[in-house]
Amino acid sequence: MIDREAAAAAPLTGWLAELEARLRAGGRLQVDEAARLWSEAPDAALQALAAVVRGRFHAPDAATYLKMAIVNYTNVCVARCDYCAFYRFPDAPDTYLLSFEEVCARIDRLLAHGGTMVGFNGGFHPGLDIDHYIRLFTQVRARYPEVSFYEMTVAEFMFVAKRQKLSYDEAAARFAATGTRWITGGGAEILDDRFRLRHSPGKYKVEDYLDAQRAILDAGMGSTGTMVIGFDEPLDERLAHIDRLRRFQDEQRGRLSSFLCWTFKPYHTELGGSELPLQEYLRWLAICRIFLDNFEHIRTSVLTRNEAALLGLRYGADDFDLPTEDEVTQKAGATISHDFDGVLAAGRALGFRLEYRAPFAPWSEVQP
Repeated sequence: MIDREAAAAAPLTGWLAELEARLRAGGRLQVDEAARLWSEAPDAALQALAAVVRGRFHAPDAATYLKMAIVNYTNVCVARCDYCAFYRFPDAPDTYLLSFEEVCARIDRLLAHGGTMVGFNGGFHPGLDIDHYIRLFTQVRARYPEVSFYEMTVAEFMFVAKRQKLSYDEAAARFAATGTRWITGGGAEILDDRFRLRHSPGKYKVEDYLDAQRAILDAGMGSTGTMVIGFDEPLDERLAHIDRLRRFQDEQRGRLSSFLCWTFKPYHTELGGSELPLQEYLRWLAICRIFLDNFEHIRTSVLTRNEAALLGLRYGADDFDLPTEDEVTQKAGATISHDFDGVLAAGRALGFRLEYRAPFAPWSEVQP
């Protein structure tokens, strides 16, 4: 593995040196250049270029993290995504919907580990209306004022709004008015309609997804950019994702607080396949850091790459989560270790100062 010192000792030449100079002057990477970087640039060059853009926001050795749980409140879902090992149809014998006390038991497990954030992620449950979610989220916030909550994903928000014939603006206003602060960017996977038609036709088209996320942001809540790679997507679909996401972030004046890329876990899924090699993930993370120059925070995925995800800090990432649970990815083969000290030691051995962070502030809290 090439480290930062080795990369610095080998200056870039030719077109890579020209690109580096442009990035240092605040210039942007274009889509065709991202494709060329992916196919031609050595790892050391990707690290060096990612470090240039990362350096616009963060000190070279600075990184942040927090402990969190993803509480999967139900496995009932009618979306039929072929890459999901978690969902069950409503009439399946092994469906569940957690009660409030069962949700609290999951949160208590996180607190026992010293965690401070909970993300909720379930599915497209046809029996749950907006009042169910508002009641659940209001109750957990009241019981756990010290915890930050990502209260659903954009995809779930869309399903609830459509089922109740609410506009996205109307649904977002109801959540915001009752105290919801975050609806995370889950459900994006690959923002290309060709991909979505192949693998998740029960979800929504790209522009519909972004319309919903726009309504969430306009209501004053926070959200995030996300991406999942390692299905069967060709390079042009990956590039379409980051290009559309950057344009959306430009349109929204940087209102998405962070970007997280993780990798598809193929086990026990209808789609199947083999897991993406670590080095491909790291290289793509660097491409994302260089291209997504309007995101302050790029996060690497301990959930799907375990301790090796910390290598992503050398490829432009500056933040990561230490997860305590997530049944969605665990069903598909993710393994979660609670040896948090070991993961943190790995990051420090790479030369990074790791600091526990507060949640990134929603747009409504950082704008005048």
